Amino acid sequence: MKSVEMIAFDLDQTLTESKAPLDGEMSRLLCGLLKIKKVAVISGASFKQFENQFLKHFSCAPENLENLFLLPTNGAILYEHKGGWRSVYQHELSQAEKKKIFEAFEKTFAETEFKLAKKIYGELIEDRGTQVTFSGLGSEAPLALKEAWDSDHTKRKVLADTLRINLPDFSVSIGGATSIDITRKGVDKASGVGGLMRRLGLLNKQVLYVGDALFPGGNDASLLSLGIFCASVSGVNDTKKLIRDIIS
Repeated sequence: MKSVEMIAFDLDQTLTESKAPLDGEMSRLLCGLLKIKKVAVISGASFKQFENQFLKHFSCAPENLENLFLLPTNGAILYEHKGGWRSVYQHELSQAEKKKIFEAFEKTFAETEFKLAKKIYGELIEDRGTQVTFSGLGSEAPLALKEAWDSDHTKRKVLADTLRINLPDFSVSIGGATSIDITRKGVDKASGVGGLMRRLGLLNKQVLYVGDALFPGGNDASLLSLGIFCASVSGVNDTKKLIRDIIS
């Protein structure tokens, strides 16, 4: 770990529970980590969700925030802190691309005979600008229901495999507790973290990635192609232990 200069984290089920606020202990641990390492947070969440779920509950000395980088929608956007949060780039989907994705979901539901949940909380398929996200129970579903809906990923794997056939020009990945994320082809967590590494002049041996979805088809799995260190965690408590070990 002595060679590692940047640690990149997934958000849901890694730094926080799914769409739940960052807790006080994790906030303090991340603040301690930012004093000695660069930190990136990359997630399928939109920047608005980052604000509500992460930034609103994160308290850290302003001088350390320049070591923090945010990559919403699986790295389709990069934010850095220079007196305030500003976007460095955004890989926005066109209206034609979004239309194609929404139509592909309808086709995929029919082809797989997928049964939608009787009750949907919030949006089923959400336009996040740089990404389109399917949430099996809706974007605002209670955590307990989400955790029980597809814990072994079998429901989403069937959908994701068919979506990859119907959307060959896009990246399709499973993320969070109930989500499938669609971005432009080549725009994924590997391109997001890899681009940030180049921007900061970091080598493979200087970066560690921490996430809960490093399994095949998971939205963390693309990170394995970078040749960086990767650590799989089973939840927030695992991540806290890892950060404590690094700080100590």
